[in-house]
Amino acid sequence: MSAHIIILGFVQGVGMRRFIAKKANQLGLSGWVKNLPDSRVEVLVQGDKEKIVELIKIIEQGNIFSDVKDVVVEWAEDKETLNDFLIL
Repeated sequence: MSAHIIILGFVQGVGMRRFIAKKANQLGLSGWVKNLPDSRVEVLVQGDKEKIVELIKIIEQGNIFSDVKDVVVEWAEDKETLNDFLIL
């Protein structure tokens, strides 16, 4: 199972990518996270659906420095298998 996630709000320059990567690794998920040019953060995550849902809840709360306004999630079947969780 995969989820494509877009995070809106004050989410760049606050350690959000590192925060998400750490949590994803703790949950045993794979994928990547990157900043977008329009101040959003994009995530592609693969793994157990329950663990992905847990990560989404963590993302919605954000880290102590961020201000998450919205999280948009699109679910999909895996198109390719990713082995690690990377910060791009």
